[in-house]
Amino acid sequence: MTVSRSADAFAVALNRRRFLRYSSLALGAGVLAACGGSPSATAPADSAAAPGEGELDKVTFGTSWFAQAEHGGFYQAVATGIYNEHGLDVTISMGGPQVNGNQLLMAGAQDFKMGYAIDAINSIQEGVPKVTVAAIFQKDPQGLMAHPDVGIESFEDLKGKTILMSTSAHTTYWPFIKAKYGLSDDQMGVYTFNVGPFVADKNLVQQGYITSEPFAIEKEGGFEPVVLLMADHGYPNYTTTIETRREIMESNPDLVQRFVDASIKGWYSYLADPAPGNELIKQDNPEMSDEQLAFGLEKLNEYGIINSGDAETQGIGAMTAERWQEIFTTMADLGAFDASVDYKQAYSLDFVNKGADAYQS
Repeated sequence: MTVSRSADAFAVALNRRRFLRYSSLALGAGVLAACGGSPSATAPADSAAAPGEGELDKVTFGTSWFAQAEHGGFYQAVATGIYNEHGLDVTISMGGPQVNGNQLLMAGAQDFKMGYAIDAINSIQEGVPKVTVAAIFQKDPQGLMAHPDVGIESFEDLKGKTILMSTSAHTTYWPFIKAKYGLSDDQMGVYTFNVGPFVADKNLVQQGYITSEPFAIEKEGGFEPVVLLMADHGYPNYTTTIETRREIMESNPDLVQRFVDASIKGWYSYLADPAPGNELIKQDNPEMSDEQLAFGLEKLNEYGIINSGDAETQGIGAMTAERWQEIFTTMADLGAFDASVDYKQAYSLDFVNKGADAYQS
């Protein structure tokens, strides 16, 4: 498993026609120059032959951020050889604030990527032919954080407060909580992925993953923030999903099945003993500490982010048509999607829901 930060070499590997076709449609405007990935270790999955004796299919999986516990199962599947056992030679390509995963996936630089359901439906609306084949996180770990002892204990207490949010929040969770709790757009502030402004001003509220920002706030500010998890208040989004190009799913479903199965098994393994995966995470992200990794895993378990709801019986990665309909209807009612969008094109249930025991035998 390798991660390369050579942008020039990576750019040469891109299919220019695909890149130009989809770059204007890709979401979350990032720039190619900051992306990770190793073109020499990547083979186009949709043209790869079925593995024979001793032969592995090379695929690249792009994450959504720098390596962390929230990606642990994928790293675990590399570290423990689970991907190899499924005939796969997997390169994990780290994401980051300047990485546009949709561009990389559609350009053929990645074969699978980490995503989330709202973006998947929006991509169908924009004509981007990608599809979600598994949902590792049953609950979105995105939350809002406030200072203790300032009178904010629930979402109802947020009226009039400045809330620091990233650009992507404007089309994901913000319309949901704004409508549900009577908030207004003039409360929006800018979150720059730095907890310093929040720590310094007790009147601010900010977004954050419950597995990450609370840890940074405790370290920098010396206090434990009040955490409001949107998933526990009706926000239905699937996250840390596995996405691929529709052409891969249709031309090589066996490859997709092997990648999904191995990734899910990697997550069960990581939850049982995260040490192998954590070592690889720290190699890719030297700033990641053992303490932060332990905190992240603790919160994933505490809040039931991975193994809750349908995943308890259907297995990690579970998805249902009913949940996708809920996501679409909820966000369409808020104006995030056109009601005519064929949201069912955003996902396939063919590769998941085998039952928890099937992934642990």
